[in-house]
Amino acid sequence: MASHRKSRPSGTRAAGIRTPALATAALTSMALFSQTAEAAPSDDGKPSLEEVEKKVDSLYRQAESATEKYNAAKERTGRQRKQVDTLLDDVARRTDRLNKAREELGSFAAAQYRTGASVPDTATFLLADSPQDYFDQDQLMSRLTSRQKGAVDDYVTEQSATMKKRQEASQSLDTLTETQDDLKTAKTTVQTKLASARELLSQLTAAEKARLAAIEKRQQEAADRKAAELAKQQAAAADQAASSSSASSGSSSDSGSGSGSGSDSAYATKAAKAIAFARAQIGKPYVWGATGPGSYDCSGLSQAAWKAAGVSLPRTTYDQVNAGTTVPLADARPGDLVFFYDDVSHVGIYIGNGMMIHAPKPGAYVREESIYYGGESIIHSVVRPA
Repeated sequence: MASHRKSRPSGTRAAGIRTPALATAALTSMALFSQTAEAAPSDDGKPSLEEVEKKVDSLYRQAESATEKYNAAKERTGRQRKQVDTLLDDVARRTDRLNKAREELGSFAAAQYRTGASVPDTATFLLADSPQDYFDQDQLMSRLTSRQKGAVDDYVTEQSATMKKRQEASQSLDTLTETQDDLKTAKTTVQTKLASARELLSQLTAAEKARLAAIEKRQQEAADRKAAELAKQQAAAADQAASSSSASSGSSSDSGSGSGSGSDSAYATKAAKAIAFARAQIGKPYVWGATGPGSYDCSGLSQAAWKAAGVSLPRTTYDQVNAGTTVPLADARPGDLVFFYDDVSHVGIYIGNGMMIHAPKPGAYVREESIYYGGESIIHSVVRPA
């Protein structure tokens, strides 16, 4: 990978997000699912329903990861194209000035020729690789008027600046071409993974699709139970914090509302606007690379939601995860961004009670869902963006 490309987040999780016990519980839950009758290998050598489900989920995951790479490459392409356009415009302006300087030198030579004065070989000068060397000869410079010397200096300066800008433009064009290649590769990867997932699903019979839906329903119910547990924990923590704050206020006659209450209130106001926007998008389709208003991918939705609250977020999950303060999952508040997977390729907007609004995957629609929709082990971190 080229040195100019931005490195991606590693799999390290923020403190308070995962523990070995929680990961073990998630794995145990998945093991129970795999023991269902649907998971049994078929007699005809075809993959089991459980295997199909895992393969389809894996393909969707790979497609979503490629989508974020596509989004990043698209962002770079836009910036680099603007840079190239600016440089090319500058080169054009400088080339025009260089041509005018060359014409002025030619007019001096023509005038001296008409008067019979001895003049340098103007044609040789204009074709020289280094005009400055040509004019550095004392005998030659002594025969030039101050106006001619000024024209020479202008020409040499403009030629040097123009050559430099041309080199910069050439390098920027090379970088842009490389990024465009990245964009094409990511796009092809997304399309390939989605096509493979659709092909697998198309091979299922109606009965198999019904059994697969039953498996997914059980997984969703398990995720909802985990969300309810988190909601209880957060409610208990909030009650305890309120009691402690009340006791502290009672013991101090001049105590106020607390230094953090103002910022908490401001964040809550912005978060409410972000959530209201996200909720209004429920039912719109997930489309990879989309930023609205008719469709979204996961990071496109989170970016648009917080933009509605007056907060500018980067385009990709890779950058959004660094655009705020990381907090423990137990301390998550409505409006926080919940990131998933080791490669930080998915994000949802936390709305409280263990639930979030997100654009799940290709073929799905923006919806409310438990943050445990894929098990606790896939939660990477929680970030407060404002």
